[in-house]
Amino acid sequence: MTSQQIFIGAGLIVVLAVGGQVLAARLRIPAIIVLLPLGFAAGAITDDVHPDRILGPAFAPLVSLAVAVILYDAGLGLDLRHLRGDTRRVVNRLVWGGLVLTTVIAGVTAAPLLGLSAQAAAMLGVILVVSGPTVVGPLLTFVRPEVRLQRILLWEGSLIDAVGGIAGALVFHALLNDRRHGLGGGSGQFLASIGIGLLGGAVGIALLWWLLVRLRLGEILGTTVQLAVVIGVAAGCDAIRDDTGLIAAIATGVAVATLPDFHFAIRRPFFEALVSLVVGVLFISISATVTWDSLRPVVLPALGLVAVLVVVARPLLASLCTIGTELSEGERAFLGWMAPRGIVAAATAATFSAGLASAGIGGAAKILPATFLVIVATVTLYGFTATPVARLLGVVRPARTRPLLVGGDPWVLELGRLLRAAGLEALLWAGRTTQRERIAAAGLDLAEGDLLDCASGEGAETESITAVYLLTGDDEFNALVAVLLAQDEDREVYRLAPAEPMQHGAEAGPSGAVLFGAGLTGADLADRFAHGARLTTRPATTGLPPGHDLLFTVAPDGRLLPGGPGPAGKPGTAAVQILLGPAAGHR
Repeated sequence: MTSQQIFIGAGLIVVLAVGGQVLAARLRIPAIIVLLPLGFAAGAITDDVHPDRILGPAFAPLVSLAVAVILYDAGLGLDLRHLRGDTRRVVNRLVWGGLVLTTVIAGVTAAPLLGLSAQAAAMLGVILVVSGPTVVGPLLTFVRPEVRLQRILLWEGSLIDAVGGIAGALVFHALLNDRRHGLGGGSGQFLASIGIGLLGGAVGIALLWWLLVRLRLGEILGTTVQLAVVIGVAAGCDAIRDDTGLIAAIATGVAVATLPDFHFAIRRPFFEALVSLVVGVLFISISATVTWDSLRPVVLPALGLVAVLVVVARPLLASLCTIGTELSEGERAFLGWMAPRGIVAAATAATFSAGLASAGIGGAAKILPATFLVIVATVTLYGFTATPVARLLGVVRPARTRPLLVGGDPWVLELGRLLRAAGLEALLWAGRTTQRERIAAAGLDLAEGDLLDCASGEGAETESITAVYLLTGDDEFNALVAVLLAQDEDREVYRLAPAEPMQHGAEAGPSGAVLFGAGLTGADLADRFAHGARLTTRPATTGLPPGHDLLFTVAPDGRLLPGGPGPAGKPGTAAVQILLGPAAGHR
């Protein structure tokens, strides 16, 4: 390729990667539905969007490093302490049972349908295990299933990406080692690959601990440091033994998510911006390398494989994994109808298929086009059917508000209790240990981890947060967090009015974000509550009792409406008002 073609091709890849994600966000569909056809069309129509030609031998290593970054990010979401009870049991069964059952069914089905050797079929079976929150999350946001279902599916997607990525790397090395060294030498080589990956992970953890915990780098430098460490460690491991960097990356991510020292140092939303670009570029690049000539022979067999995965493998897995649980029949059925494949499947297929094909493993060249078709078919199928299926099964949650109350003052706890009594599943977050202990002692749901993580992005999706209420007594904190969260269009963000005018534009925020007005600031509310004022509820009427202030209205459909002047403060029939009464001695 000429230098002009390389410039045009590289520019188009980035533009299509970002443009496809913007279009998908506006259409409220998973980005993969747009990115895969865009990349495939660009590769077929132009002579420029061919990353394998632009990068030459560097393409496969760069794909492997990109996957390492994605798996590290997936590992950051794997703090298993947040997964409890019956939900944890179901997720564990889906992940580990799915790893075995899906691998076996997909591999056994793919071998005769696609004409693959046993080794290639095993590799494809492991690749098709993964799903991923980048695909499941947007679908669930649109479908809005019951909270328990949403948590199970999001956790499964996050965990199965990591587990499937590790399993894929291990199977890949096992196949190559057996090919090169025979069965006798393969076991030692296989264990050596695991050891190198885990050693690399330990190096990555130590580096990040020193840079982020000891040096306490800021958010911008901390983000770039994470990227540099992950890529550097993965590259070093891959230089010693192919694709052991994937094991190092996921081990590093899981450790960072689990070790308490890292909790204040990691800010995932900032790293996720980089990962989003990597995901887009990777999808465009991989799909551009898939040609119609490679797809044509596998179209019908791949669709047959999809049918087995959708109709047999997933329903069987969901049925077995939910035996003896409290899930309803509708919830169990919906779990059996949600298993789209995503970015890690595409990336691992692109990474592993070339290596197996060069090693002479029969049918390995069909792994990538078959995976491409499975991804497109499953995402399209579940994308168009998930909502009607959820409605048919009766597992769509009503349009009720699930508020996150940020603050630990006594009046905030009382508000949480009243919202729960009104039928809303309020979640509370506080920064101080004493406040968190007070929330837990009151029997209220306590949000774990960093505020930005649980109030936005994947964390908010996991907890089904629909609105955030910043109710602390620190006006600057409330204003700052409101600005940071205002970029998330999926959730409303409200804050208390500041006690004094704020400087340097801190007053600016989204329209309608200030609660109650200047007469009810955080300091006013805390002071009135300390002097005997109490929150009460009553059926909505036309007037308020003397000396009472209307804080919220719980609408008949479960929406939480801030009180005060304007349409939001006008209650409807059967609505419930939450009022702040007068302080003791002022009745």
